[in-house]
Amino acid sequence: MGRIAGLATALETGDTPIAKEIAHFIHIITGVAVFLGVTFFIIAFIVGYHWLDAVVFLIGIIVANVPEGLLATVTVCLTLTAKRMAAKNCLVKNLEAVETLGSTSTICSDKTGTLTQNRMTVAHLWFDNQIIEADTSEDQSGGQIDKSSNGWKALSTIAALCNRAEFKSGQDGVSILKREVNGDASEAALLKCCELACGDVLEWRKRNKKVCEIPFNSTNKYQVSIHETEDKSDPRYLLVMKGAPERILERSSTIFINNEDKPLDEDMKEAFNNAYLELGGLGERVLGFCDYKLPADKYPVGFPFDAENCNFPVHGLRFVGLISLIDPPRAAVPDAVAKCRSAGIKVIMVTGDHPITAKAIAKSVGIISEGNETVEDIAQRLNIPIKEVDSRQAKAAVVHGIELRDMTSDQLDDILRHHTEIVFARTSPQQKLIIVEGCQRLGAIVAVTGDGVNDSPALKKADIGVAMGIAGSDVSKQAADMILLDDNFASIVTGVEEGRLIFDNLKKSIAYTLTSNIPEISPFLFFMCGSVPLPLGTVTILCIDLGTDMVPAISLAYEEAESDIMKRHPRNPFKDKLVNERLISMAYGQIGMIQALAGFFTYFVIMAENGFLPPFLFGLRETWDSKAINDLTDSYGQEWTYFDRKKLEYTCHTAFFVSIVIVQWADLIICKTRRNSIVHQGMKNWVLNFGLVFETTLAAFLSYTPGMDKGLRMYPLKIYWWLPAVPFSLLIFVYDEIRRFILRRNPGGWVENETYY
Repeated sequence: MGRIAGLATALETGDTPIAKEIAHFIHIITGVAVFLGVTFFIIAFIVGYHWLDAVVFLIGIIVANVPEGLLATVTVCLTLTAKRMAAKNCLVKNLEAVETLGSTSTICSDKTGTLTQNRMTVAHLWFDNQIIEADTSEDQSGGQIDKSSNGWKALSTIAALCNRAEFKSGQDGVSILKREVNGDASEAALLKCCELACGDVLEWRKRNKKVCEIPFNSTNKYQVSIHETEDKSDPRYLLVMKGAPERILERSSTIFINNEDKPLDEDMKEAFNNAYLELGGLGERVLGFCDYKLPADKYPVGFPFDAENCNFPVHGLRFVGLISLIDPPRAAVPDAVAKCRSAGIKVIMVTGDHPITAKAIAKSVGIISEGNETVEDIAQRLNIPIKEVDSRQAKAAVVHGIELRDMTSDQLDDILRHHTEIVFARTSPQQKLIIVEGCQRLGAIVAVTGDGVNDSPALKKADIGVAMGIAGSDVSKQAADMILLDDNFASIVTGVEEGRLIFDNLKKSIAYTLTSNIPEISPFLFFMCGSVPLPLGTVTILCIDLGTDMVPAISLAYEEAESDIMKRHPRNPFKDKLVNERLISMAYGQIGMIQALAGFFTYFVIMAENGFLPPFLFGLRETWDSKAINDLTDSYGQEWTYFDRKKLEYTCHTAFFVSIVIVQWADLIICKTRRNSIVHQGMKNWVLNFGLVFETTLAAFLSYTPGMDKGLRMYPLKIYWWLPAVPFSLLIFVYDEIRRFILRRNPGGWVENETYY
């Protein structure tokens, strides 16, 4: 326990993938904003502007570049997805973990309780050198066990006494197989089996009082208890042991067969191995059982047994038999594993079970596909030694914990790299951690599922730890980032889809938000370089970023997944960035430019209608902004006071702002999909539809509400001044539909390589 706690607490967990992506995006935007701001500050200085004006340019350009609404958008997107996942039995403890699951390329899954139901039932028994099928029917109609045989009596005694499981109270009327049990699933199965066959187990335990115990642990892989016996004619202590069959066998020197103790020779070991292989091959968890009557002269009544220093024999015992338990795979798991495979996610099974059992379960749930062979299978088929088989020929691999212990990190990397289907069996908590670290070394984003205390170091080290909500221990839940409320592996696939969806939707939100930066920055650049009256003010920029753009950007978080979301491979964290050069090129270099043209067209239309034709505006800034000049003549010789000029300028700011809102309609619709046509996706996102109405209503409210000219310097527009931007909005829509049509028709072509973000 201490070692596991030490492992878990000493682990350093890095930033989540989404945190790294947002940091990368912030660095890009900061770099661009500061570079442009400083560049134009210097140009303004050289051109001869006053230093205070140059500082205003600097601030204006930085404000126009920074997407102020992004923080709210990202937080709301993550929260909405977390809420949606909670409704699908995935409880997210850390918001950023939502996206991590979508980026996952490898899932290291525990077997018991995750891939299987953790509802153990005794399926077969092996004693007196024969395999007997246990009766699991409710009415016990198929009883095949000869309850009078001494082999069964010895085996059932160990199963009942070397067992800590107990029935919960108040279940007298409930059939034994349906009773709830306090304790481990394997022990519960043994308890029910003994209760059915032999009667009241708890009363049996009282008559054979436990005096000492070494509980099961993952290092020993066995459990020992010592009991007083009810046999008054031979009042010796009975030592009973159960655990991993190979560990039990190596501690035994004799075997109980047909009422006599025989030496455990090679023949008997072979019989044991055959039975073990047969039961394990059925996907059953096999437990070994042995006992030993302690000699009365060495261990008299009242002997002080010490579990810490082990002052009693744990070798030279009498092997009694095997019991195999079946833990049926969850019905939804094979389908979930197949979905993971089609999504390019590698599913690795990591279990404490024997390799034979682990391999059988892996095949039944599809972790090892039909027809894929391990090195051992190839050696058996070709009838050659395992050493002669080229391991690269085998797609599947089953790795024993003992082999893993002797491997170098390079050898482990080699297995993880060259085998597509891997099962790690008989692993310890430290080894689970080593496997996770190995996957991360190869650049994988790793999800780990588990329910036990022994899974906690691996859960904490993983990029995302997924604990079980029902059967999971408190420690595993504490170490994990996400909890499956229904303990079902299939819920992870739902989580992967939601995680991929949020990454897609964040991309769409950022593409939408960044596009309006160009029509926000270009008026400042035009103002400086062309010396024209300012087309768009700083306040109106903030009205776009923190007003009209906010709800539409957040509404993209509600967008449904595109059809290919679970068919594409997980994103490469080194190459597939949240914000890449293609997104910047689309937002800034293409759609943003069309939006800027719409704004300037509206600006020139209003200026021309009021007497200032476009050629007349260039070089006008100094006289335009001079409070001393109240008789500035326009293209037609009309005189303008400073107050009237500023009123016209602020009207142009409002019109430029409205034109950005109109072209952002089209931008919002084209950002709904990255590959599909809007015809495929439809307009079913009602939050987005509301966002379109909201931004238009807000723009009208800011423009026409009385008093806005005093506070925000926004003036009412003539209705037809809304129209100049409409053709540009249509152009954006048609342009992007054609781009995506070419992208779908010619996958991997020039258009995809240059514009698919």
